[in-house]
Amino acid sequence: MVRIGIDAMGGDFAPKNIVLGAIQAYTRIQPQTRLILFGDRSRIEVECTEAGFDAAKFEIVHTSQIIGMGDHPAKAFQQKPDSSISVGFHALAKCRIDGFASAGNTGAMLAGVIYTVKAIPGIIRPAISSVYPLVNGKTALLLDVGLNVDCKPDVLYQYGLLGSIYAKHMMGLDNPRVALLNIGEEEEKGNLLTREVFKIMQDTPDFNFVGNIEANHIFSGEIADVVVTDGFVGNVVLKQAEAMYVLTKKQGIDNEYFNRFNYELHGGTPVLGVNAPVIIGHGISSPKAVENMILQTEYAVKIRLVDKIAEALDK
Repeated sequence: MVRIGIDAMGGDFAPKNIVLGAIQAYTRIQPQTRLILFGDRSRIEVECTEAGFDAAKFEIVHTSQIIGMGDHPAKAFQQKPDSSISVGFHALAKCRIDGFASAGNTGAMLAGVIYTVKAIPGIIRPAISSVYPLVNGKTALLLDVGLNVDCKPDVLYQYGLLGSIYAKHMMGLDNPRVALLNIGEEEEKGNLLTREVFKIMQDTPDFNFVGNIEANHIFSGEIADVVVTDGFVGNVVLKQAEAMYVLTKKQGIDNEYFNRFNYELHGGTPVLGVNAPVIIGHGISSPKAVENMILQTEYAVKIRLVDKIAEALDK
């Protein structure tokens, strides 16, 4: 049995959107998958009743506290031990659930990772990655997109490995092309960090490094399947990409490619390099986004993504 934990109280529109998303996911998950909702039992049951869904099809773990989107992440995680995020993470650490998904306070989710499930041995710093659409109809992976705004060369090197493993097993790519985001394609281009990273990546046997990539090529798919950068630059790129979808909608443009930037289609952002599958969704997640976030978590558990990363590090 696969047990997926869901933070029912996390997000700007919780618990309604979370519960509705879980209901939609229930019709698509595998028969052996069980959905466990952490949150206020009465509020969850009310949402189920209003949607005409039998709440008994979920396992509900009642929690009495909520970590709000504006709460201080680390303090809230420690000071609210009966919150849906805290209880969910402790269940994950004790293997009572196999994966945990939340659209709640991102900082609190990352605090939960640090205090409970922790990083896989050998991982210097976990990363947050994001899938984005390519004009050729495929998708690519960008990491880090906000967890570590300052990185050392060995951290970015590991991001190349983590991204390659994710792209291979979650995106179905046999030999993912890994590139380093830079201001030029030449080896000598960039700042001290990118030049040093290039040196240690260029002859690696751990992944298929294809060199530097400039920002104007990352959406083409002609050069790379995985783009590595620090969390500061990665977050800027991610926010700009999200803005592309919003701007096209405001202009009344209905374009197949730009529509693929809709966050709802991707569900959530996986935290890579930790000892259990953890998926973080957008705070404004719609039921559709929550549904995809849950399905993404289920798939990560099913293919044993964490084990595959640990095995690659052992090698």
